[in-house]
Amino acid sequence: QLQLVESGGGLVQPGGSLRLSCAASGFTLDYYAIGWFRQAPGKEREGVSCISDNGDSTNYADSVKGRFTISRDNAKNTVYLQMNSLKPEDSAVYYCAAETWCGSMFYDAWGQGTQVTVSS
Repeated sequence: QLQLVESGGGLVQPGGSLRLSCAASGFTLDYYAIGWFRQAPGKEREGVSCISDNGDSTNYADSVKGRFTISRDNAKNTVYLQMNSLKPEDSAVYYCAAETWCGSMFYDAWGQGTQVTVSS
């Protein structure tokens, strides 16, 4: 019963903001790094950001650096992705995944995804 559920996606104008949430059920996120990924139609899935299990380390794709911020609230068993200054090229389905550590490529759970559309 390991499950991640993303929420917070939607339609937003260029330059707008959204906050995505990744909530865990059936297990605690305390022991996992959490990565955010995205996939647009016709494109491969790409890594967006990752945060370590204790939140002391984060990383971002160059395309979102300075605009996106990843954070976690282990008491709420939730990881967030604050997305500011959104661009049309940010449009994609966003997924979160639980990893042993950022970059390990060993994933214990994936969410179903939430759609983000940036359009005027």
